[in-house]
Amino acid sequence: MKDHHHFILHKPYGYLSQFVNNQNRRRNKKLLGELGDFPQGTMSIGRLDQSSEGLLLLTTDGKVSAMISSKKFEKEYYVQVDGKITGEGIEQLKGGIEIKVHGKSYKTLPCPAFQLNPPPVFKERTRKIRDERHGPTSWITITLREGKFRQVRKMTAAVGFPTLRLIRVRIGNIKLNELAAGQFIEVNSLV
Repeated sequence: MKDHHHFILHKPYGYLSQFVNNQNRRRNKKLLGELGDFPQGTMSIGRLDQSSEGLLLLTTDGKVSAMISSKKFEKEYYVQVDGKITGEGIEQLKGGIEIKVHGKSYKTLPCPAFQLNPPPVFKERTRKIRDERHGPTSWITITLREGKFRQVRKMTAAVGFPTLRLIRVRIGNIKLNELAAGQFIEVNSLV
């Protein structure tokens, strides 16, 4: 029986959620393999786009990957949005909204969403977002059981509050906690 490896990683801004470069991608992209010496066959469970940060689970076990990617596991995001989020915007997010996924209209599932007050404190990103001169921002949390392409960003834009910074803080019972950007730990199990 083959032993598998599992990791909890804080994906930094600017990295792709993959280990090998596809031939059609530019070669100057940063990949997860640059963050450490991972066993062959390590894959990310789900993805965070290049501009997103936070909790990413890695495994060499395809069954574990499929299980955690399913709708059984909640994924919680802290999202800094452009502007002062309104109660109406939060209610729209909670109820499910129409977004485009691969050119087709899709209604997101109802989900928990609320404003974070006080806002969370994270280390500044390597690439500055913008400063107060460009207007106010606010932080919200959104918890999903689905993961369409750039879904959180599309959801906040659809209610009039574009995403400025997106950080995944929880998958199921696993939390990002104090893990610094680029750090990872190996664990015995992810489920």
